[in-house]
Amino acid sequence: MVNNAEACTRRDFCRTAALTGGALLTSSAARADKKPVGLTLTSPVPRQVVQREEFRPAQAHDHEPGGPQLGQARVAVAGRWTGPVPVRLEARVSLHEGCTGRTVDWTPLGEVQTPAFAFDLVVPAGGWYRLEVRVMDAAGTVLRTAEVDPFGVGEVFVISGQSYAAGANDELQTIDDPLERSVLLDVTAQSWRTANDPFPHVGDGGTIWPAFAHALQPIVRVPVGLVNVAVGGTATRQWLPGEDLYQRFVEGGRAAGRFRFVLWQQGESDVIENISTETYVERLQIIRDGLTQEWGFEPTWLLAKSTLHPTVYNKPFEEARIREAIDKLWKLPGFAPGPDTDILAGENRGGVNSRRHFSPIGQRRAGLMWFASVWAALLKETTR
Repeated sequence: MVNNAEACTRRDFCRTAALTGGALLTSSAARADKKPVGLTLTSPVPRQVVQREEFRPAQAHDHEPGGPQLGQARVAVAGRWTGPVPVRLEARVSLHEGCTGRTVDWTPLGEVQTPAFAFDLVVPAGGWYRLEVRVMDAAGTVLRTAEVDPFGVGEVFVISGQSYAAGANDELQTIDDPLERSVLLDVTAQSWRTANDPFPHVGDGGTIWPAFAHALQPIVRVPVGLVNVAVGGTATRQWLPGEDLYQRFVEGGRAAGRFRFVLWQQGESDVIENISTETYVERLQIIRDGLTQEWGFEPTWLLAKSTLHPTVYNKPFEEARIREAIDKLWKLPGFAPGPDTDILAGENRGGVNSRRHFSPIGQRRAGLMWFASVWAALLKETTR
């Protein structure tokens, strides 16, 4: 791993890397008789995953001529410069040991004329990476440097639905990758961290998502980012435009930026409310269409079949209506098959405290089923 406290020396003083405004800032002090001079980075932020593009699975193996084609992303490099202008910005990207990806040597970003700046830097898929930015005057003298460490370019997913998608399951599970390349976004705090349970703002129980990430990350070989906005006990009517949960969904997607898929696991509350197949289909289309407009792009929605709630009801006919609705939606543009987690019975169901949501083994199996669905959809989408 790269040491985030690498020292820099300038004349008779030294400053070490410090976390400032969501970014790692390295900057030296100004003379007392001059205005403070400094460089602050606000994007990317530590542990952020930026959604990659141009992934080609058929060319992603190590013996591909020119190297595996894992894709790339245009990473927003933004911040503030408090000092004389104009100045030039350059950036480079180094790869952490043991991670997949490619370094980027010093690359011109552009000229800074005002305190605020924003540029794009093309970064190969992979990570963890360390980003370094330097400010240079017309003579090529380096005035200040700043860094963000780590960040990644990989696969990002927004998760929604109700309790099976949220924190209602038996066991608090963790990411076992020693490099911790599966992370979650806390939308409220606007910060990223390792995707260990409990996930923020979805309940204090376990989820199925560390198991999903554990299966996916080694296969995609890039960092995985998860944004979970699910809320237990919610029906589709509560996610419709104009409702509070719809805005929660909007904000989660916006905070993620571009992302690959929506992972939707919901249905039990609509069983309780005896919703018809047609109503469920119509509501999901309305929700998706509205969010497409809000986000400004059109991610595919993967829908799970999730209709069972063993301690609350036994309604085979009502459950069948929702399962039929999911079947119909799978065939419509913009939707794709998620897992049928209703098949997880017996030992896969948890104890009384979790109201028979998933047991630890059920969580792992549900996560594996989600991996299979996402991998199939990813192959289909990236080979069109």
